[in-house]
Amino acid sequence: MLKSCVYTRFASLTPLHSNIHNNHQRVCFHLLSERLPQSRKLSSHARKVKATKHKNQLESVKHAERYHPPWFSVAPMMEFTDNHYRTLARIISKHSWLYTEMVVAETLVHQQDNLDRFLAFPSEQHPIVLQIGGSNLDNLSKAAELANRYSYDEINLNCGCPSGRVAGHGCFGVRLMLDPKFVGQAMSAIAAKCDVPVSVKCRIGLDDHDSYNELCEFIYTVASHSPTKHFIIHARKALLNGISPADNRKIPPLKYEYYFGLLRDFPELQFTLNGGITSIGQVNAARKQGAHGVMLGRAAYHNPWSTLGCVDSSVYGEPGVGLSRRQVLEQYQQYCDSVMGNNNGSYKPSLRLMVKPLLGLFHSEPGNGLWKRKADTALRHCETIEAFLEETLDAIPNDVLNSTISRKSSCGEDDFADVHSSLPFPYRIREQEMVYA
Repeated sequence: MLKSCVYTRFASLTPLHSNIHNNHQRVCFHLLSERLPQSRKLSSHARKVKATKHKNQLESVKHAERYHPPWFSVAPMMEFTDNHYRTLARIISKHSWLYTEMVVAETLVHQQDNLDRFLAFPSEQHPIVLQIGGSNLDNLSKAAELANRYSYDEINLNCGCPSGRVAGHGCFGVRLMLDPKFVGQAMSAIAAKCDVPVSVKCRIGLDDHDSYNELCEFIYTVASHSPTKHFIIHARKALLNGISPADNRKIPPLKYEYYFGLLRDFPELQFTLNGGITSIGQVNAARKQGAHGVMLGRAAYHNPWSTLGCVDSSVYGEPGVGLSRRQVLEQYQQYCDSVMGNNNGSYKPSLRLMVKPLLGLFHSEPGNGLWKRKADTALRHCETIEAFLEETLDAIPNDVLNSTISRKSSCGEDDFADVHSSLPFPYRIREQEMVYA
């Protein structure tokens, strides 16, 4: 006797045209139905996941009601999205979702007496997501338990980093995409030790494992074996043949059609689009075509004024902060003074690290080049942020310092208009055929 079952999902992609739909998404970004088809025999691991469902849903309610959903977020970037940058970003935008740098699970496990250095952040940085990396279930579970004390709004697992230090030796990062069942186990282990939603950030594939069906198998398997309902999709595959992480952000072609295919084939999940997007106009264009959320990386770091400065009004429909660059610098100086004046013996960063996030504040403005040259000189001898600003800001015209964000970005507003005409074939989930005599 032959017993087989073929399950196919077909769903139209509904653009976010109406305010009603947006308001609905605001409440239920993480309140997601459980329509993922399950295998006929649930594993004991899957039963444990199901038992924790109610708690996760209750936490999701509180999470959804507290903040706007992550329609816009700033990507986790090693050596960039530290406390200092996130503080500057939050001064400029009140509603952007911010991600930490990736923190390796083993680091937290072995630095339990020094966790503040890796996990502490000002309360003003909410909503904020902690990204962790690793491939050891015990350490990932323990790291989530340690991080839970710090009240992050979400915990994210890195399944997308192509760095040789991370993925090149078979450790973690994007190589985890080759073992989706393990990722499901890891996400369940993380979720069991924290009180907030969990998410996965991944690529659309790696090396020769780059078909749309393989991406869907990864998503389906992880979601079937864990409480994970949110995936951040970098719409490029990763190449692990020795090219640099920078080249991995440029050489593999963008395949936005894969992302929008996921929206069609997994309507019960939530997906954030990442990769190649550099303006708020493109953010809104993607959301107009149905994207649940959009994540920017280096564009938000190297040009924070024109990106983050437009988020609150253009993406969320809320009043902007209304600050000038001069006022932003004044608030950021207060933060730096508090960090430098901390006498409790904790880790204190250098002035250079605290100035680093400011270097993109005058992107493409008159005086920017001179200001950076003066900044390089000042950092050699200045000991306070106040002294640094006094020595360098005369390079920037007053009209630049005193102006506020007054324009919305229209660049890229027609992008993604034709994406639905090039979607891949719908994903078909074929349950394992069972043959018995």
